[in-house]
Amino acid sequence: MKNSSLLLVCYALIFLSCSTEKSENTLTKQEIEAGWELLFDGKTTNNWKTFNGGAVTGWKVINGELHNSGIGADHGGDIISKKQYTNFELYLEWKVTPESNSGVFYHVQEGLTDVIYESGPEYQLIDDKGLPTELEGWQHSGANYGMNPPQNAKVKPVDEWNTTRIIVKGPHVEHWLNGTKVVEYELWTDQWLQNKAASKWAEVPDYGMAKSGHIGLQDHGGLTMFRNIKIREL
Repeated sequence: MKNSSLLLVCYALIFLSCSTEKSENTLTKQEIEAGWELLFDGKTTNNWKTFNGGAVTGWKVINGELHNSGIGADHGGDIISKKQYTNFELYLEWKVTPESNSGVFYHVQEGLTDVIYESGPEYQLIDDKGLPTELEGWQHSGANYGMNPPQNAKVKPVDEWNTTRIIVKGPHVEHWLNGTKVVEYELWTDQWLQNKAASKWAEVPDYGMAKSGHIGLQDHGGLTMFRNIKIREL
């Protein structure tokens, strides 16, 4: 009798553990009630399109992960969300292969430029330690690329998943990396305009000026993998 009771307790604990474990690329009831929506369902690229183009090509969905094409014959280019956002909180998980380089964009507008990084600001994703050349501060993971270097950023090894949060509310922007706020800035202020004038965007008038737009994922160099991409409007 005692052994039977013990077995029942063990089965109950196993069932509870399985029932409370959150699956990848899904939303909990609490997240749905809080307004979160999935941008990637783990199976398709239905919520995405090619920047300045049509259907997504080159990118692959493998074991519930969204892989960019990297460098090769099937290079697909950057992709953007079909929906546009103004104020939002974006969450995603990512990892890169050695010497890879990618990014996450927001407030992207099509038709203004041929390259996505001249439209919306970029949250940088990169193999911080594996590249053969030394990086500038604003090139490290978590940076507002070309503008603001991350502070106290701790990137995980290339074979482990990192977590990213981008919060945009009016002009206020925050970059979070693995639970730490690493960048904070105010768009369109005198200080931001001064920083822009002193950066590689000095001759790019449309950079960062839109107040709403698409979320973008970069297909730049090497392989980057994404999962659990979700967003809620603020």
